[in-house]
Amino acid sequence: MPHGGGRLTVESLRGMVDGGSVDTVLVAIVDMQGRLQGKRCAAHYFLDTVVEHATEGCNYLLAVDVEMTTVGGYEISSWERGYGDFVMRPDLTTLRLVPWLPATAFVLCDVEWPDESPVTVSPRQILRRQLDRLAERDLVALVGTELEFMVFDDSYERANDLGYRGLRPANQYNVDYSLLGTSRVEPLLRRIRNEMGGAGMAVESAKGECNLGQHEIVFRYADALTTCDNHVLYKTGAKEIAAQEGKSLTFMAKYDQREGNSCHIHISLRGADGGLTFAGDGPYGLSKQAGHFIAGQLTFLRELTMLLAPNINSYKRFVPGSFAPTAVAWGRDNRTCALRLVGHGAGLRVENRVPGGDVNPYLAVSGLIAAGLRGIDDELVLEPEVAGNAYVCGAPTVPTTLAAAAEEFSASELARSAFGTDVVNHYVNAANVELAAFSSAVTDWERVRGFERL
Repeated sequence: MPHGGGRLTVESLRGMVDGGSVDTVLVAIVDMQGRLQGKRCAAHYFLDTVVEHATEGCNYLLAVDVEMTTVGGYEISSWERGYGDFVMRPDLTTLRLVPWLPATAFVLCDVEWPDESPVTVSPRQILRRQLDRLAERDLVALVGTELEFMVFDDSYERANDLGYRGLRPANQYNVDYSLLGTSRVEPLLRRIRNEMGGAGMAVESAKGECNLGQHEIVFRYADALTTCDNHVLYKTGAKEIAAQEGKSLTFMAKYDQREGNSCHIHISLRGADGGLTFAGDGPYGLSKQAGHFIAGQLTFLRELTMLLAPNINSYKRFVPGSFAPTAVAWGRDNRTCALRLVGHGAGLRVENRVPGGDVNPYLAVSGLIAAGLRGIDDELVLEPEVAGNAYVCGAPTVPTTLAAAAEEFSASELARSAFGTDVVNHYVNAANVELAAFSSAVTDWERVRGFERL
């Protein structure tokens, strides 16, 4: 039988397969864009072959753009290298049921080369490396992500036919915290909540947000890797459930000129034995280590923004007065700052408000850990908090374009030492690919302004 509310062991899965209640296993990796890619395996084949021997996938899965177009500039995959395979090795601790798909289980994989060496540019491997660095200091990271999305009454097919314009939002007014507003879409929200619970995630709550049809479902924090694994399955699953209901939803950072979709990331540290290390008797209730950790995040925020805001659209969230941050500043329970200190005691944590709903959580959390560890190692001093409106506090701002963020990331000594030059070059190339594609596109904005008027 499943354990942990939808979590499976190989033995419990085998019993369900033999009993006929499961016939398919989704075998997935996470790509650069934070999406699930992989195969639907017959369940008996998964148990008899994949569990022990893994499976393979084309290595271009970590070297394409969002349209799955093969592009140049990647060391690991190219026409010259023949677009060979890498190995997708199941992490059996992630095995679980997928309640929104019939008779289906799911497992995430780590990505290896045929010689069993890790594919270092894989998002899950990048995070594992940072978690190993924490473990060397007898530390673990606890993380929670808060994803916002916008729901539309149009199906994904109709939205595509309409060019994603003129869609009907599920709510016609601001429903932030509105119980009436969430009731309008409760059938969909309830399915997502309950079926994510059935997939082994601990659901906390759902609430309305500011934009039309905008909502948020929050899950309980966990260790960093588990949270990121849950994040990517939830994101895919929510879209699949919406499609089954004849609706669509988007996590894109900025759909229109109203509020964007955020993904606030909460992070704290604990000892490897579970002991508290974040709270202390220092200023603001922080331990010295926590103060250094937050100082590191502030110091290197601009250099690592590309990991938090990976797309051209990401930067359109950063508007003063929008609840998306612009200032590289921190404050206690201050939503105008990039970093917001919340909670107390065991619940004390820092919320990074920079990422949008389009973020790849593995890359973002890797950046937070890398910056925080440098703060600890160098004993960086936490600057005074901003108590008022950070939008006008005069602090430096986050980069305002993907091009600027990519330049900062490419030049970052921290990024190259923490992640490796191969990782930095790989993801800078991804940013340059997106910039080149956008530069060659003709937009609706250009047509409206130029068709007759110019």
